[in-house]
Amino acid sequence: MNRLIEILNCDKKYGIGKRNGLLFRLPKDMAFFKASTTGHVVVMGENTLLSFPNKKPLPNRVNVVLSQDPTHEYDGVINVHTMEALLSQIEFFKKADDVFVIGGASIYRQLLPYSDEVWLNKVDADGEAEVFFENIDAREDFLLAETKEPVEDNGYKTQLHIYHKK
Repeated sequence: MNRLIEILNCDKKYGIGKRNGLLFRLPKDMAFFKASTTGHVVVMGENTLLSFPNKKPLPNRVNVVLSQDPTHEYDGVINVHTMEALLSQIEFFKKADDVFVIGGASIYRQLLPYSDEVWLNKVDADGEAEVFFENIDAREDFLLAETKEPVEDNGYKTQLHIYHKK
């Protein structure tokens, strides 16, 4: 069974971003993200796409981008303009493969009820975030299924937590 997986990192307050960027430079986490999502489908909002280098989609992945503005069309991605269209694309791609939700905060929040798993790499630091992920530990519909060993990543202690939908 293919899954819809939210993949992200957060600080100790569940902060995930600031000024449309990441809170921390985490090379090991980035390598894990790349290894996990390469060859798969990634789903994101428009601001996430615009935060990438040269505003280009991630290579070696199918990039699905939700923009609320129907005049915004980006090259090299599947453009969708409604949540219904996004959910339709997710269901289509889930027939053959896992689909990864990669941000931003609004997309994570809107897709969490449809997600099968959350791969949350927690950073033991305060990144002074402006946007936040939901405190998944307080949700009754997700269960902490696995906790990996802590890792030192660019001076930060991180630990991957994998949650499954109950």
